Amino acid sequence: MKLHSLAFLFVSLFIFSCSSSSGSNDGGGGTTFSHTQGVGDTANGFLSASEYTSLTIEVDYVAGFQPSQAALNNLKSFLESRLHKPGGITITVDDEISSPGQSPYTAQEAFDLEQEHRDIYTEGNTLAAYFIILDGEFENENVLGFAYFNTSMALMGERIESISGGFGQPSKTTVETAVLNHEFGHILGLVDNGTPAVEDHVDEANGAHCDVESCLMYFAVRTSDFMSNLMGGEIPELDAQCIQDLQANGGK
Repeated sequence: MKLHSLAFLFVSLFIFSCSSSSGSNDGGGGTTFSHTQGVGDTANGFLSASEYTSLTIEVDYVAGFQPSQAALNNLKSFLESRLHKPGGITITVDDEISSPGQSPYTAQEAFDLEQEHRDIYTEGNTLAAYFIILDGEFENENVLGFAYFNTSMALMGERIESISGGFGQPSKTTVETAVLNHEFGHILGLVDNGTPAVEDHVDEANGAHCDVESCLMYFAVRTSDFMSNLMGGEIPELDAQCIQDLQANGGK
């Protein structure tokens, strides 16, 4: 497995794994699905029902940084609006993890924690995804979350709390929802990173992001500076071009 690829950062982006690893999966049940492919490599599997008819998402978190139920409900609604999953989408808040005391975190350290604590893997016609909510900061302190494999994402819970919920700040639910949805957008292959762009709207300077400033997949959505502008509680949505891309790759 090319773990060195986890260190690769696109300019101003969370993390995109460039790994081409396709080692046998850790999922049990005799499946050969690999959870260590590049971000966006399983986009069609998430979007369509041709192979996977249901989706389950496991959420582990460092003690003190459990995500709000409202944000998880918003994530589920976002996915239901774009994914063909007639068998349903479930989100399970699973392990509370003692702080590893590793801040700032690297993508490798997030993956190490995933290997230790993740319980749910793709099996049969149920696709599985994973979030881990970390304390502290990422290597780039302005980053609020990152995707690092085809089903794996991390949020910086302590960093999110520091910019939300206080006077003159957006609510924690608003910030969490924006970051959760944005990161899953990368897992769905946006922009032109597993889900081809029907029309050219890729922000070349920032890699795999939309060049429309109001779009959920605009590069700045993942930053604390952008989040400070969400005082009205309005969470960025996908623009028409991103939606068109998802529909062309099997989504709604």
